[in-house]
Amino acid sequence: MPQIIPIRDLKKTSDISEMCHDSNEPIFVTKNGYGDMVVMSMEVYERRMYMNDIYEKLQSAEHSIAEGRVIDGHQAVKDIREKYGL
Repeated sequence: MPQIIPIRDLKKTSDISEMCHDSNEPIFVTKNGYGDMVVMSMEVYERRMYMNDIYEKLQSAEHSIAEGRVIDGHQAVKDIREKYGL
């Protein structure tokens, strides 16, 4: 379940850091009752960025398939073997 804290709680930096590492989720910070920022541990951030990269590559691959810009894998390996004499 996402944690939501008011912006005034950011003064407690060590508590916020502990919350980030314990929850393994982003912490949503509100200002005047509205969403303002998101705080997360480096581990969570890196994992999310890694997954975003994977999703972007999958989307690009799906576009390539839809546009017909693909070749048969067996034929590609055969062509490489012929080109390099393997």
